[in-house]
Amino acid sequence: MSDRQSPSIPLGINLSFCVKRWVTPDLWAPIVREKLGLDLVQMSFDLVDPTWPNDVLEDCASDLRAAKDRHAITIHSAFIGLAHYTFNQLLHPDPRLRDVAEEWMKKAYRFAGLAGIDRVGGPLGAIASRTDGVEAETISASDYDDLIRRMERLARTAKASGIAELYVEPTPMRREWPWTIAQAERMAADLAGTPVPWKYCLDWGHATYEPLYGRHHAAMSQWFQTLSPHVGMVHLQQTDFQYDRHWDFTEKGAVDPGEAAQLQYESGLADRPVFLEVFYPFERDDASILNALNRSMSILKPAFARENH
Repeated sequence: MSDRQSPSIPLGINLSFCVKRWVTPDLWAPIVREKLGLDLVQMSFDLVDPTWPNDVLEDCASDLRAAKDRHAITIHSAFIGLAHYTFNQLLHPDPRLRDVAEEWMKKAYRFAGLAGIDRVGGPLGAIASRTDGVEAETISASDYDDLIRRMERLARTAKASGIAELYVEPTPMRREWPWTIAQAERMAADLAGTPVPWKYCLDWGHATYEPLYGRHHAAMSQWFQTLSPHVGMVHLQQTDFQYDRHWDFTEKGAVDPGEAAQLQYESGLADRPVFLEVFYPFERDDASILNALNRSMSILKPAFARENH
């Protein structure tokens, strides 16, 4: 492909690496801009809980707006992070707690609107495990219908908060939804026409999980090709296809950055941003993390640059 036909794929970073460390914009923004040389980030609700008091949230939103202007950083979107993900959210067996999760998302939209962030997303939730340990191949029809109704309501609320796009992140677990391409296609069809469109964030550690999909069926290429009209962004991580590792690219794994970028070009998704999403043990020292992130970006930047495609 020529340079004219293949602009560089937008490359950014999810702020998951900042959790319990660089927790305010005046701490993480200089790292992103000056140490990593990036101008695109995805905010994590591990750094701001949308259930905090309104006056605190208003100050947090103001700090975010000021930091992105001061450091010339674009905050593309906000994702739910690990803390809220640990709950069963919109698929909890108790409908009252589904209501709580729905209200949490509404508050997340409100905060995003205050901060000038117009995209919000993440995984949707998980049904409870059975006592015999058997995992069904699908959630029940009633659970699915309830989930769709809640997503329709959330789209209406998101529009009122100034949100332009909502995202679902498929996960490689039978208890969550969707976890297959066919399920994702069905969900996209069932949500067509909502006031704010629902799109997908595809993760390299999710689509390639061999213990669930099988060695010859766990491939990002299938997700890209089938769901390309509905894909809004990509999460990138180094992984071994055996677990959802969320390693950086100083680790040895099965994801080749150049091949990942080429696949995105070939799938017609070169304009969709890619966010490195990595998590580190809380006890790991800060300096080694900054060094690993810097080394990872020295690997990823050339791979996603247009001159290589």
